[in-house]
Amino acid sequence: MRIAVLSRNPKLYSTKRLIEAGEKKGHEMIVIDHSKCSIEIEKKKPKVYYKGENITDVHAIIPRIGASVTFYGTAVVRQFEMMNVFSTTESIALVRSRDKLRSLQILSRAGLGLPKTVFTNYSKDVSTPINAVGGAPCVIKLLEGTQGLGVVLAETQKAAESVLEAFNGLQARVIVQEFIKEAGGADIRVFIIGDRVIGAMKRQGKEGEFRSNLHRGGSANIIELSDAEERAALKAAKAMGLGVAGVDMLQSERGPLILEVNSSPGLEGIEAATGKNIAGEIIKYIERNADYDD
Repeated sequence: MRIAVLSRNPKLYSTKRLIEAGEKKGHEMIVIDHSKCSIEIEKKKPKVYYKGENITDVHAIIPRIGASVTFYGTAVVRQFEMMNVFSTTESIALVRSRDKLRSLQILSRAGLGLPKTVFTNYSKDVSTPINAVGGAPCVIKLLEGTQGLGVVLAETQKAAESVLEAFNGLQARVIVQEFIKEAGGADIRVFIIGDRVIGAMKRQGKEGEFRSNLHRGGSANIIELSDAEERAALKAAKAMGLGVAGVDMLQSERGPLILEVNSSPGLEGIEAATGKNIAGEIIKYIERNADYDD
């Protein structure tokens, strides 16, 4: 089988591991920079060009689409889908996952536990959304933020109002979210492939840091999920329509609370924490689902 990893950087850990895992299973693995693809739209003849070549013999793709190129990356994934190429992440699910507000609405509709969240349209009344989530301390997040960037913990009412006023003044879209104190600066990342939990890790923020992202200096250790946590993670991935997903959640006094469902979860942290061959499991998922005759 010929499998393409859509990635802008072949040197990234996740990209290298996917290539390695696919080749180990005897597949031909290639890296395609989706930002440099051209797509040709014609009745019943969709095409993707890369480096001047018409890509016609790919059986499956693994999208590793960065947030900054979501629009074009999704268009490329959609084009491959039109060519009947199997994708580990469907284009519509990728679009859903990148819209944090839409994601939260989908998860809420599915009946999943969430931190109380408020969104307003640059309202000058900044005290109302803060009070609606229980007041300070509270978390203010940029809707376009990734890897912990654009996430602020406002510890006092005055600080929260100042931060919200500043973001509103810049016309930056944000959500205000309740602070879950009992989480203790930690969250859980659950890696799901298909309808199975493949691995889970607990990420702990460094001292004095409430954000647990490994990119922010946090640490990670393997964790055994409770039944409620496993059910919530699987339900969240299903609600988002994702076959491969990283579900982030908090442990709270009222049960697991979903923070985010990531459509391009990194492999380095989860493989290091769990010791599992996550990349190999993604290749197995393709083998089970791609339409390919050897």
